[in-house]
Amino acid sequence: MTSATTFTTIINACRRLFYKRNRTGDLMARATEDVNRVRMYLGPAIMYTVNMAATMIITIIAMLQVDVPMTIYVLIPLPILSISIYFVNSIIHQRSEQIQQEMSRLTSTAQEAFSGIRVVKAYVQEPATLDYFEANAEQYKQKTLRMAQVQALFQPLMVLLIGLSIILTIYIGGQKVIAGSITAGNIAEFIIYVTMLTWPVTSIGWVASLIQRAAASQKRINEFMQTPADITDSPQAKALDLDGAVRFDDVSFTYPDTGIQALRNVSFEMQRGERWAIVGPHGSGKSTIADLLVRKYDTTAGNIYFNGDAEIRHISLAALRHQIGYVPQDVFLFSDTVNNNIAFGLPQATHEQVITAAQQAAIYDDIMRLPDNFDTVVGERGVTLSGGQKQRVSIARALIKEPQLLLLDDCLSAVDTATERQILATLDQYVQGKNAIIITHRIFSLLHFDQILVLDNGTVAEQGTHDELLAQGGIYANLYELQATQAL
Repeated sequence: MTSATTFTTIINACRRLFYKRNRTGDLMARATEDVNRVRMYLGPAIMYTVNMAATMIITIIAMLQVDVPMTIYVLIPLPILSISIYFVNSIIHQRSEQIQQEMSRLTSTAQEAFSGIRVVKAYVQEPATLDYFEANAEQYKQKTLRMAQVQALFQPLMVLLIGLSIILTIYIGGQKVIAGSITAGNIAEFIIYVTMLTWPVTSIGWVASLIQRAAASQKRINEFMQTPADITDSPQAKALDLDGAVRFDDVSFTYPDTGIQALRNVSFEMQRGERWAIVGPHGSGKSTIADLLVRKYDTTAGNIYFNGDAEIRHISLAALRHQIGYVPQDVFLFSDTVNNNIAFGLPQATHEQVITAAQQAAIYDDIMRLPDNFDTVVGERGVTLSGGQKQRVSIARALIKEPQLLLLDDCLSAVDTATERQILATLDQYVQGKNAIIITHRIFSLLHFDQILVLDNGTVAEQGTHDELLAQGGIYANLYELQATQAL
């Protein structure tokens, strides 16, 4: 087993809810530290166990050939050793689990501190963060010391038992020499045999510690490896070429981690080649529609259909997500070059395709002002870019796929008005003949929408064109008037 294998399995098998319940540092500790402990078992522990067993068997057979009664007396300490190891190993196993849990907590604390270092400094919380880390480190140290105390019992115990075997060899052998049943050379021979058994016997404690630690780590790894995925391909799933048509049929959804019902009996139908906007106040369920379209979750009730009658669960996840260009609210960029971040949407993309996507997302000029242009490394999570630049790089990443359905989830919130108009003008040309859904809090007047869906409290409150909704004088009209007033 390797860290890469475990990491890949975690990525492929675990659930979105799973990631919400487990911290990044804990995941990394299990994928590195725990895997390393299991590796120690699969390598040195097994090797030394085989070596130890072979040495003991050969040595004991040789001793039995010299004198059986004397061999039995010399080996009397071994059952005591076995019993001692059994009890000590039980303690080691319990403390190993505690140590691994503390290591995960320590790793998570460090990871969160480094990831949020700008917030920590902004609120002058360096001393408090350091104190919290030191408290966790102290707990880890104390539990490690208690483990070391238990492990320290092995060496004296081994030396004592080996010394007892030598004493028995000399005493019983001396009696037999006096009786004339063996020679003095046999005593020396037995002492050599006992000495040969010293390393195998003393290594039992070290190997036992490795095995117990590996068992504790394997248990933690199995918690991930055996976690079933909530979102999987059904037996009927197949690759399907999407034409962009989307239909929500009485869809309701409740988040499993919070119990909040985000959507209630939502129904709408989007025809091929249409451009829609979904608007509404915070918490109205706009982003939930995006999550359901890319199958981050499955609906609680109702169904979603593509191409008219193809249920979303019957479309393979890979085919579905390959054909949807999704830009989430929470933009994430890798610590890599701008070029590779954009090409992430289409790994085989040429540099010309990357440039075209950057131009469509109105980020090309900004990239050319960077020190190394497209080869500029953006830092962890794109830290060297502004919020608006990160959003536009993320849009370029989606556009380079040339998806059948472009799904933008409030991805223009950090750009200025002029840049927003430039992006929308480009998108207006790009989405010709394709389906596009823009989820937003703001009302756009530049890009013409075939339909605007207004959500309120998880339900469809209004639906229609811009002019139709203004004429109704409802939620959309109020939002439009409010934003028009703020723009003055």
